[in-house]
This record gives sequence, structure tokens and C-alpha cells, in this order.
Amino acid sequence: MEIFVNGKNKYVQDSYSIQDLLVSMDIEGQRLAVEVNEQIITKSRHNDYFFNESDHVEIVHAIGGG
Repeated sequence: MEIFVNGKNKYVQDSYSIQDLLVSMDIEGQRLAVEVNEQIITKSRHNDYFFNESDHVEIVHAIGGG
């Protein structure tokens, strides 16, 4: 199935979770925010949120400052 990650298309298998995506991008465990179709998906849901065809995903790294 095709999803869009930060504006670029990506083909993934059915039952593909946010956690699967983060692992495949080698960014799991980092401080980041994940938005799917303009809705923030909390970290506690990354394992059980599965993508649908044509989902639009935005991943943003959290940067601290002061």
C-alpha cells in the first residue's frame, strides 16, 4: 500500500504500524512527533496505529532550547 511520509511516497505492507515505520527509518526511540492526516498520534499508540492506503504522515524531530 502507498502512504506519504514527509511529502514523499513510500510503499509499505498491510498492517504496517507507526513503530514499524520508525524502525525502518532508523529513528525509533528519538524525540519526535508523528502526525497522520493532520492528527498527532501519541507515542503510546505508535505500536497499535496501523496505516491506511494514502495516509499522509509527517514526522518532526523535537528540538529543545532555552
